[in-house]
Amino acid sequence: MSKKIIAISGSLRKDSYNTALLNEVKTFVPDLEILSISDLPLFNEDLEASFPAAATALKQKIEAADAVIFATPEYNRSIPGALKNALDWASRPWGKNSFSGKQVLVIGASMGPIGTAVAQQDLKKVMLYLDAHVIGQPEFYLGTVQDKIKDGKIVDQNTMDHLKKAVQRLIDLA
Repeated sequence: MSKKIIAISGSLRKDSYNTALLNEVKTFVPDLEILSISDLPLFNEDLEASFPAAATALKQKIEAADAVIFATPEYNRSIPGALKNALDWASRPWGKNSFSGKQVLVIGASMGPIGTAVAQQDLKKVMLYLDAHVIGQPEFYLGTVQDKIKDGKIVDQNTMDHLKKAVQRLIDLA
């Protein structure tokens, strides 16, 4: 049975290392669908009465998936606002949380030496609250990414092997 896996990059940047990670996952999980969060309006409970189309589409994609991969950068020792905004929309309206019961893998890349360790902890905390099943091991923190991804491709075989191992664990649990 084929598993439906979707992915969300927390970065809106065109040449994002985190989006590059997800594109590399697509090389060994060809059916992976990478969702964009760039067109979501800022979360506002007043908009829930006429739920935005972009938020509805996001929720539907998450609900149809067996598993979700998040690739997050680290901004000021936390997750980017755009990613938190997407989480808020996907968990609303109250009682209609799209992440409940989903298998989730959190990965991330940054230019600093500790990768996105702090941001990932924040994201995992939110996902646990949203009743997702967050994979604890293996963790994937890619630091000094500028040495391991060139022109959008992973050039370090150990990095690629570790990424494959983490994604395989997600697939096995989904």
